[in-house]
Amino acid sequence: MNNGAVINDAGEKTQQIGQLADRILPQVYALLRRHHIIPNAVQEQMLTSHVRAMALRSVTGESLPEVDASLFEEISEESMALARDVVAAFGNLPEEEAWLLSVHFEVAKENL
Repeated sequence: MNNGAVINDAGEKTQQIGQLADRILPQVYALLRRHHIIPNAVQEQMLTSHVRAMALRSVTGESLPEVDASLFEEISEESMALARDVVAAFGNLPEEEAWLLSVHFEVAKENL
């Protein structure tokens, strides 16, 4: 049995995920800089990992587990709006992605 097509497809998806993440990440960090939000090294590593996971879900269609919106009630409107902008850049992710992403922005705002 030859699974070459499957391997090739998986390789293509991996490449698409990497390209998408590499396109979105500079936009994320530019957006944060414009709003004077500077994540520290650990926060940057976590944010980068999260955005790469978002790229994976965008390309593969994998969904998040159910997320309780009430957990994000204390997130500022600014952080939520920034996260929604990033999610919109992907073009095909649900609102729950913004809820989760907004936490990274909210925490990084505390660095000021």
